[in-house]
Amino acid sequence: MDWFCCFNASYSQLVGGNSSSNSGKGRSHEGIIKFGFSLLKGKANHPMEDYHVAKFVKIQGHELGLFAIYDGHLGDSVPAYLQKHLFQNILKEEEFWVDPNRSISKAYERTDQAILSHSSDLGRGGSTAVTAILVNGQRLWVANVGDSRAVLSRGGQAIQMSTDHEPNTERGSIENRGGFVSNMPGDVPRVNGQLAVSRAFGDKSLKSHLRSDPDIQDTTVDTNTDILILASDGLWKVMANQEAVDIARKTRDPLKAAKHLTAEAVKRESKDDISCIVVRFRG
Repeated sequence: MDWFCCFNASYSQLVGGNSSSNSGKGRSHEGIIKFGFSLLKGKANHPMEDYHVAKFVKIQGHELGLFAIYDGHLGDSVPAYLQKHLFQNILKEEEFWVDPNRSISKAYERTDQAILSHSSDLGRGGSTAVTAILVNGQRLWVANVGDSRAVLSRGGQAIQMSTDHEPNTERGSIENRGGFVSNMPGDVPRVNGQLAVSRAFGDKSLKSHLRSDPDIQDTTVDTNTDILILASDGLWKVMANQEAVDIARKTRDPLKAAKHLTAEAVKRESKDDISCIVVRFRG
């Protein structure tokens, strides 16, 4: 994330990490759906600020695939908090099984409020989020704030399942809240000259001008649905959605696919932290 100035040992554990190089893989309990992830630290002179979740869990007779990328800025405390708490908060919502959309939205807002109330411990930084919940391998719910992105492949065609929240596209909302969007030559648009996304968790000093409500999309996983990619903007800054899908579909091993994507982003001179999860639905 741009700010101016697992290997899973057991499915019950939270899978995640933020080391300079981190990768791993897993599969659903039935073994039909597989995933792999790859995280690479960028060239900035600060610790890795990307965190992820990738796991399958069984809850109330349902199997859930839980996948997320959290891209932090001004430190890693907020993405680390999200890694531990966001899915937990979503699944604690009583209405989750009858109204996932409303439950995800409420949990995002409540999690942000908790982060802001703990700002003395978590610091002044923030994080994007893109989360994907796969219910019984049949229904997919994707939510996001910021510019971490989810892309689905259906019959080889890339379908973006998230919305990039950028200052220029949400200028009206920012200005209505009393903020402004800077457009300096040679730089990306920024909220109040600082943050390159218009929605984020945390960022207490900017929160009055930022939103943290997610955009949510859902879809049925049909026989044509083959790949899901979640990644931070370290990938998407240098790669189009269709390019990423084409690379991921070349190998049946989702771990190799995730590594190919992060390596290609580095080759294309991405300087940011790069995190990528590839979910392969069949074979």
